[in-house]
Formats: sequence, C-alpha cells, structure tokens
Amino acid sequence: MLYSVLPFNPEYTTFIATGLGFVITFLLMEFAAKYLPKDGGRAFAVEGEKSAGKPRGAGLYFIAVFVFVSALFSPMNTEYGFYLVLILIAMMTGFLDDASKSPWGEYLKGALDLVVAILVAIVFLVNNSSEITLSLFDKSFVMPKVVYGILAVIVIWASINVTNCSDGVDGLSGSVGIISLLGFYSVFFKSGAAKSFAPMILILVATLVAYLWFNATPSRLMMGDAGSRALGLFIAICALKSGDPFIFIPLALVFILDGGLGLLKVFLLRFLKIHILKNVRTPLHDQVRKVWGWSNTQCVYRFCIIQLVICAVVFFLI
Repeated sequence: MLYSVLPFNPEYTTFIATGLGFVITFLLMEFAAKYLPKDGGRAFAVEGEKSAGKPRGAGLYFIAVFVFVSALFSPMNTEYGFYLVLILIAMMTGFLDDASKSPWGEYLKGALDLVVAILVAIVFLVNNSSEITLSLFDKSFVMPKVVYGILAVIVIWASINVTNCSDGVDGLSGSVGIISLLGFYSVFFKSGAAKSFAPMILILVATLVAYLWFNATPSRLMMGDAGSRALGLFIAICALKSGDPFIFIPLALVFILDGGLGLLKVFLLRFLKIHILKNVRTPLHDQVRKVWGWSNTQCVYRFCIIQLVICAVVFFLI
C-alpha cells in the first residue's frame, strides 16, 4: 500500500512504520486498557492471585496495530496478506478466550490452533518451494511437499502453544519474544532470505516494546492468549520464511523448554500414562520461582540472557 508510494527508501519507510507502531500501541495501552477484560487470578499459576483484576488481552491492541501498520507500510503480496489475516484470527480466538467467564477447554483451543496451523502451512506451500536450507550446516535439500506440510503444521502448532504456556510472568513472553524475533531478523539479514518479509518483524518488535512499558514487573496489564497465540504464530511463520524451519529450535529454545516441557509432560501422562519430570513444576518459570527461589525479575532477566546468548551463537555460526 503506502510502501509503494511513499517517497522514501525502504529503510526510512520501515523506520516510520516501527515508530508509528510503537506510538499507537503505547497510546492504546495508556488510554484504552480499561476496556479490556479483567483477569480472574489464574488459580493454578504461581502467584496467580496477584494478577486478579488486571486488564487482560492486551494482545488485542498490539497485534491489531501490528497488522494495520504492516499492511500499510510493509511490502505486501497475497501471501503476506493471508498471514496477517490468520494472525488476526489467532488473536481473536485468544481474545475471546480471555474475555470468556469460563476458560475454553484445552481440546477446543488445540483444535482451533490446528486449523490455523494447517491454513498457514497451505498458504506457505502454495507460495514457496519445499527446499530447506539448514542454516547452521550450509546444506540444502528438497523435502516432499506433503512431508514439509506436516513439518510446518507441527512447528506452527507447537510455536503457538509453547509461547502461550510461557506467558505467566510479567514481561517474560514479551521480552523473550523480542529476542527471538530479532534473532530471526538477524538470520534474514545474514542469509538474505525473504527480505520483503523482514520489516514486519521490526514492526511487531516495536509494538511489543510499547506493550512491555506497561507489562514490566509489577505489570499494569497482560497480553493474554490474544497476544501469546498470535506471537507464537508469527514466530513460526518467521521460521518458515527463513527457509529453515529447524532454526525455530534454537531461536525459540526458551519458549520450547519453558512451555513445551509442560505440554509434553501432560501429553505423556494423559494419553500414554507415562509420568516424566515428577519433581519438576511446569511451565519451568514456575519451577525456578517456586522451587529455586528466583524472583520474577530474575526469571525474566535470566531467561532473556539464555535466549540472547543462543541467538548470538546462531548468528555467528551461520
């Protein structure tokens, strides 16, 4: 849209877009938070009672701003347009859960995430080849499209849910999400993959920065499922567009370990009657706070440091 008519080079346009995304998000968080649903306290979360009464579902604002600004100022085509629509859908399903008096069931949310994952995988395969370049090993191979589609669905569904499960400490998901997104941006920059997609990464980072101004400990509001599910979806799309879906593992490793171990633990116990990690609380951010005695601030900083170091290693190894 405006990207093609503004009399600026792409770098200036991206700068304008990120600045606009930050400002609009900041203003919405400051003046419209009162219209968001209120958190009920999350009975099963460590210190969940401290969240009671806080506005929840702020992802409605920063994801909507991200989609709006990206549509206006980023290079846009049919593929990217579909991604933005599906991100909005993921955001809205999360927001409706945030606003519901009775939380939606796990199976319903999992099924909705699966539908979104399948649609994103289809959009990706229609518009891209099934060639995979292993970024850390400089090796390429072509995967059968059906197999690639299954892999894509797994990555997308997992990313949505591990990111959602990690959203339990003020500032954690937003901070780690920014580091992961900038890790993907550095991979795009160094490998030259999908340069037209990269500006959207910076726009989402800008909206997350504005959100974190209000979500830093002690938080005034929370992203809720509206933010975490859409954030996880976008991270997965970044992995696919990088040309190496396996790069998702190191660049989102904190999300995978923090949220994913709990999902694995529940799956094995519920369906296979296998009980692993009996003495470990999940998500891991509950383990480090409740058992190891970390403060919320230590949890956020240390998880961010771990992800930052991993992203830096990936960048230098590519």
